[in-house]
Amino acid sequence: MNEIPAGSALRLKQVMAITGLSKSTIYALMALGKFPRQGNLTERTVGWPADKIFGWVAARLQA
Repeated sequence: MNEIPAGSALRLKQVMAITGLSKSTIYALMALGKFPRQGNLTERTVGWPADKIFGWVAARLQA
């Protein structure tokens, strides 16, 4: 995968590729408070902070 600049926002397909999780699993974990929440980029577009996604993956690998 291309390098992702710090502070950038990831779209759902990128989050799925990085985490290996399905869309439904991501949203289910978010509902349980166990996955970083997305933020609005525009009125109809959301994204996840790259640093939070990579931090979540790192924490899961250490657990």
